[in-house]
Amino acid sequence: MTLVAAQVSITAIIPMLAAIANRQWEQFKELEADFVSQYGVEVWQEAFNFRLKPALDKDSDRWLLIQWCGEGIISVKNVA
Repeated sequence: MTLVAAQVSITAIIPMLAAIANRQWEQFKELEADFVSQYGVEVWQEAFNFRLKPALDKDSDRWLLIQWCGEGIISVKNVA
């Protein structure tokens, strides 16, 4: 992880976690766009992969994946 991504304030991450927890896809997308505008897409990729995504519980992680891929997927099955 780059130094810039490691130095992103947790206050930039918490609202995204709250949007995911509340299942607010539009709010998450707005926060994501604001983050990318402020820090850049490379920092977003690292902050997401190393700070935000690991903090998600299984259901939230699955919900987020479905939101991203939902338009092209007809159904999602649980795989144990």
